[in-house]
Amino acid sequence: MSTDGLSTAQQKMADAGVPQTAIDVFSHYYGQLEEGVTGTIPEDTIEPYLDPPKLEDVKIDVAQAKKVFDQLAIINLNGGLGTSMGLDKAKSLLPVRDGKSFLDIIVEQVLAARRGTNSRLPLLFMNSFRTREDTLAVLAKYPDLPVGDLPLDFLQNKEPKLRTDDLMPVTWEADQDLEWCPPGHGDIYTALQTSGVLQKLLDAGFKYASVSNSDNLGTVPNPVIAAWFASTGAPYAAELCRRTPADRKGGHLAVRKSDGRLILRDTAQTPAEEMDYFTDEHRHPYFHTNNLWWDLEQLAEILAQRDGVMGLPLIRNEKTVDPADKSSTPVYQIESAMGAAIEVFDGATAIVVDRDRFLPVKATSDLLLVRSDAYRLDERVALVKQVDTVPTVTLAADHYKLIGDFEPRFPHGIPSLKEASSLDVQGDWTFGADVAVVGEAVLGPEGGEVPEGARIGTAVS
Repeated sequence: MSTDGLSTAQQKMADAGVPQTAIDVFSHYYGQLEEGVTGTIPEDTIEPYLDPPKLEDVKIDVAQAKKVFDQLAIINLNGGLGTSMGLDKAKSLLPVRDGKSFLDIIVEQVLAARRGTNSRLPLLFMNSFRTREDTLAVLAKYPDLPVGDLPLDFLQNKEPKLRTDDLMPVTWEADQDLEWCPPGHGDIYTALQTSGVLQKLLDAGFKYASVSNSDNLGTVPNPVIAAWFASTGAPYAAELCRRTPADRKGGHLAVRKSDGRLILRDTAQTPAEEMDYFTDEHRHPYFHTNNLWWDLEQLAEILAQRDGVMGLPLIRNEKTVDPADKSSTPVYQIESAMGAAIEVFDGATAIVVDRDRFLPVKATSDLLLVRSDAYRLDERVALVKQVDTVPTVTLAADHYKLIGDFEPRFPHGIPSLKEASSLDVQGDWTFGADVAVVGEAVLGPEGGEVPEGARIGTAVS
């Protein structure tokens, strides 16, 4: 391969106003792609991570926790459009419950934490070009949200999709926006630096950051974890949860044999023939939540040492230029994972937290759960489960995968799940008002209507 692909891509990014540091990061990965690097992490190169610290064992000093909280910033990843659910705007605008969207709940959680601790707690969103305008319009409803001169958001960078045959930037006249992709959430480090936001946080006296996805409603600002993190002196920490059979697709931490460092391995980095190891919840008993904690001073030092190129492991994603058209041009999207930075920092660590810190909404089945009476919003605006065990929900993809199909099938609201252990909807069913699921319920492929006031399922003794 020639250098034409790289130079063309670099020029395209420069013409689009992408910062030079982000172009340098892209160039770093392009070189790996040319060399045939796939980013896979074979099982025989790692050891399972079996005994991380646990939050339930942490004891904190209240005064120290308050001091740390005064130096904490909250950062949310908000670049996703929710295309897998049929959305074309920021996924965080989707109503979740009680008339509140993801954005509303996240903002109100932070405002409640400020009131409860008298801390500054700035909230910043990493937006993409596609989510910024709509997000800032919603945030304008909250005049008390900004802190000092800090912005409410900063922009994720973008990069060209590359043809798989010659690594040239793809052209797609039908929709030129589809020629571009985000570089994965690993771009957050570059974006924080190039936007100037990292330095603004440091100048304003903030030393720590708590980072999570905007579709995870479990990450209520937590003084206990903040105090624990500060006490470790670590530059970086990841939150983990105990794996169950339902978590087999989630990435996990492992110990790299060659140097003893903690690393993150995602599905896309696992050789296909070794997925049995990856999905074994006993071999790799904790999954990575993508909730992170950073020491901002040490992060700034690392970025300065590396000229903004963190050197995170490559994730080579194979797609088509138009994701909705599988016959369109095959492309590579060069990505990296935010959590992979754990291997960059000397002394990075992790902690096992309770499952209530991980409540992502990735599909309409998750949305049904958090809208149901299995949860409620408490005074912290936290989603609190109202059942001992959250029921499992399976919805037929043909009829419920997209929001536009999901909503009309629940015209009177979500059925009660307080007494449910599982709900498996296999066909096209529309639910009447005041439906309750009891025990295990299966609605067959024939479809139909669930009448008003029906109690469906078989109670399990």
